[in-house]
Amino acid sequence: MTTLKAGDKAPNFSAVDQDGNTITLGDYEGKKLVVFFYPKASTPGCTVEACNLRDNYHTFLAKGYEIIGVSADSAKRQQNFKNKFELPYPLLADEDKAVINAFGVWGPKKFMGKKYDGIHRITFVIDEKGIISEVITKVKTKDHTAQIL
Repeated sequence: MTTLKAGDKAPNFSAVDQDGNTITLGDYEGKKLVVFFYPKASTPGCTVEACNLRDNYHTFLAKGYEIIGVSADSAKRQQNFKNKFELPYPLLADEDKAVINAFGVWGPKKFMGKKYDGIHRITFVIDEKGIISEVITKVKTKDHTAQIL
């Protein structure tokens, strides 16, 4: 697993969101962007994290940030997640893991003694010029907004 670091150029990506719209890094040129990767839509930790960002969405907008969530879930599953929790930002359905691999967040994990490969919960803060300004690897799902801002 190769994780990008602050100062690196963000990988140019293209993926479909929950509605089938193609979203690219270029769509956010000139804006600050928070890209948060999460293991699976509608699971407890991912829901807490997504809702924390939702509850503070206007604060992000006021500070010039846009938000994108990314997981390997299907567009349908992302759409259900977005609708159920009224998430105001797009969720990318990265089923082929192109964005996940570009950001280097896929790798070995351990849960209850079992080892497997999966998505690591990592957030990237990208500046207006497409440069990563911060990488948050120890995400606090209940207090993620405070970690970012």
